[in-house]
Amino acid sequence: MALSRALNFCRSFSTVSSKPLRVCIVGSGPAGFYTADKILKAHEGAEVDIVDRLPTPFGLVRSGVAPDHPETKIVTNQFSRVAQNRRCSFIGNVSLGASISLAELRELYDAVVLSYGAESDQALGIPREDLSGIYAAREFVWWYNGHPDCRNLAPDLKSSDTAVIIGQGNVALDVARILLRPTSELATTDISCHALAALSESSIRKVYLVGRRGAAQAAFTAKELREVLRIKDLSIGIRQADLSKTPADEEELKNNRIKRRIHELLSKAATPATSVCNPGQKELHFVFFRKPDRFLESDCRSGHVGGLRMERTILKEDVGSGKQIAVGTGLFEEMECGLVLKSVGYKSIPVDGLPFDHRKGVFVFHINCM
Repeated sequence: MALSRALNFCRSFSTVSSKPLRVCIVGSGPAGFYTADKILKAHEGAEVDIVDRLPTPFGLVRSGVAPDHPETKIVTNQFSRVAQNRRCSFIGNVSLGASISLAELRELYDAVVLSYGAESDQALGIPREDLSGIYAAREFVWWYNGHPDCRNLAPDLKSSDTAVIIGQGNVALDVARILLRPTSELATTDISCHALAALSESSIRKVYLVGRRGAAQAAFTAKELREVLRIKDLSIGIRQADLSKTPADEEELKNNRIKRRIHELLSKAATPATSVCNPGQKELHFVFFRKPDRFLESDCRSGHVGGLRMERTILKEDVGSGKQIAVGTGLFEEMECGLVLKSVGYKSIPVDGLPFDHRKGVFVFHINCM
């Protein structure tokens, strides 16, 4: 109960009969600070404590935003103003479950908001996923952003010239950009010193972005795509056949201006099959219609990833959702690599006192509407 006394010490609570609304927000990322801001504005006299397991606030802005995106981090100025409100307190080094239980927080506050995000990762569920050299993209992002949990990740960037990123969302583009961008440019950002030192000695020259579906279904945004395409002296590889559009693709692009723009950018970036990369030139390859089947162990490094076996896919309409889904064709191909980053989504971790779906990695809430 030492933490309970500390929390009470952090604020002088009202002793009058009409006590103010007291709220605890677990997690000091954007969602936590936006929630605090709304509560403080909507409820005059409300008191909010924002607690976090780390000693520093701002969560995803600090550990998730790429270091070469300083304009996105400006939002911390707004969060700092919220934290300076006399009715708001930030308390770091408080870990839910270890430092204090959810039941204890419920006793101390009128409301408890869990706003710390998903702190684990979805697994691919394919053979040899336990080989070294295979990381979640989240871990890699936390590593180059200096998150204490991944400070000692030490990804091997020297033993191979090829990295595979599984997934084609914005996080996948972020990690590809960090691997491929000149370190002279990264040095002007707030990237962690240990990551900059490792990247400056990196042998990675080829990065493959692997996705189960096609260019018309890519999940990244046009802004992120344009940024990676602008990297100096970068060769872009895209199979021309992967850019061809089916009638279903045409309909999908017709109804979605953003996806249509992404497809246009990829089509313009595609280099002719006869083009040759200059010696030492870095390469980014967009690999569509491929899904991971199994990881392959390196022939010369026991226990380390040496390649990826992929199954070719085709798109078929899902009867339930009407969306185009990828299905395997039974045709396989292999790709050599020494580093794999999985960017296939996150999952939450359970908390004592709340129902949890372990298969989906989400909390389960039942709301009764009267």
